[in-house]
Amino acid sequence: MSSAFIRTLGVDVPLIAAPMAGGAGTPALVVAAARAGGLGFLAAGYKTPQALEAEITTVGAAEVPFGVNLFVPNPVPIDPAALRRYADLLAAEAGRHGVTLDPVPVEDDDRWQDKLDVLRARPVPVISLTFGIPSRADLAALRATGALLVQTVTSIEEAKAAAAAGVDALAVQAAAAGGHYGAFDPSAPVTGTALTDLVAAIRHAVDLPLIAAGGLSTPQDVAAVVSAGADAAAVGTVLLRSDEAGTSAVHRAAVTDPDRTGTVVTRAFTGRPARALRNEFTDRYGELAPYGYPAVHHLTAGLRRAAAAAGDPERVHLWAGTGYRRAADGPAAAILTGLAARL
Repeated sequence: MSSAFIRTLGVDVPLIAAPMAGGAGTPALVVAAARAGGLGFLAAGYKTPQALEAEITTVGAAEVPFGVNLFVPNPVPIDPAALRRYADLLAAEAGRHGVTLDPVPVEDDDRWQDKLDVLRARPVPVISLTFGIPSRADLAALRATGALLVQTVTSIEEAKAAAAAGVDALAVQAAAAGGHYGAFDPSAPVTGTALTDLVAAIRHAVDLPLIAAGGLSTPQDVAAVVSAGADAAAVGTVLLRSDEAGTSAVHRAAVTDPDRTGTVVTRAFTGRPARALRNEFTDRYGELAPYGYPAVHHLTAGLRRAAAAAGDPERVHLWAGTGYRRAADGPAAAILTGLAARL
């Protein structure tokens, strides 16, 4: 384990509260991770630039180390006819909650340049990047903020490309992770490589600090990835039920529902592979959904919001990694401290 890298992050414990877009990640969770000696990330994905700036201000006032995670524009253009067909398939599901689906593709970039402007105006210590490597000009702009740049990778090939682009560290994500799989090509097969094996292989291939992520839920898991060559470990799913998490009530309940039969990697909700608890939606539409992010995400967003508000867990994206059974109630700091017990 590289103590130099840990010092660079400004933390005492090599444990990171992973960014969780969509509400579960909160400024309070980020601050709690720092108070426990680790590092937390604000998730910029899906937020307005104004909301991101407000969260940076909130966490900055706590005077703790933290990072911001960005979704790099890497759209998967969709055939409009395929999106219309999928909208027709989902019409009955939407009708359950009085939602009308708009089949016109929305191919936005999550206001990427506006968020870069926020980070120029409000520099943060660490910026992590998911879904792809930014352009050379955008990487230069991010580096000019003074932030340490961390690129999410899922393979040796992606790790080598990120190293060649000049990032400072890699977040090595295995498919066991909850939420979106960060592969540069979302249509490529999702590999089942164990996180320890992936970390060891990338450690051999590139000379950059590594943060391991994906399915870590016990002190033994965390210690194992550090032994495999990671400089730090990142966890998300185990924090979903923490006091500081903004996880919806329906999602909190589903994580501990004994009738849930595991997780599955699905594109049904967003058009991009993501790991979630199995429910009726994943079972019915997992093989029918087209690839196409962010168009499918926008198509289903209203349905998912309405289902969550109605307490319907069968039509909500219940993002969760394979270690979801260990998601615990209580303060995030206590959860993180327990996970670091064997480091």
